[in-house]
Amino acid sequence: MTTMCTAITASDIILLPCSGPCNVGQLSHLAAVGLTGRGFGRMHSLAGIAAGVQPFLAAARAARQRVAIDGCLTACSRRLLENIGIVCDSHLVITDLGIDRDDNLQADRDNLELVIDAIQACCAEAKPIVRLGGCMCGI
Repeated sequence: MTTMCTAITASDIILLPCSGPCNVGQLSHLAAVGLTGRGFGRMHSLAGIAAGVQPFLAAARAARQRVAIDGCLTACSRRLLENIGIVCDSHLVITDLGIDRDDNLQADRDNLELVIDAIQACCAEAKPIVRLGGCMCGI
């Protein structure tokens, strides 16, 4: 039996930024907006998922790659997904990039491209799931 196998493309990725009330939370939001605008993934509402809104839950469950983008080590985005049983395929913590967290809402736009590049690299590093029959695409 032949298995159809398609690679994950940028449109198969959903971006779930924490959008927290600090500089790195705002960077997570701006990076997700920027990547969506560039055609790399689609930003989704973490609040809608947390609220149990069915279209948001369905999209998160159906996505081929879910990327949690957290500003800090509190990891609200990743934890929320885990708490409702949705697999987080890739996870980025912005403070791990050497960007300090502070409580102002002013995202340092000089760091925005660094965060965008890190998200794309995080997606590229996601390991495919090996399936019987040798398909390596994760289907």
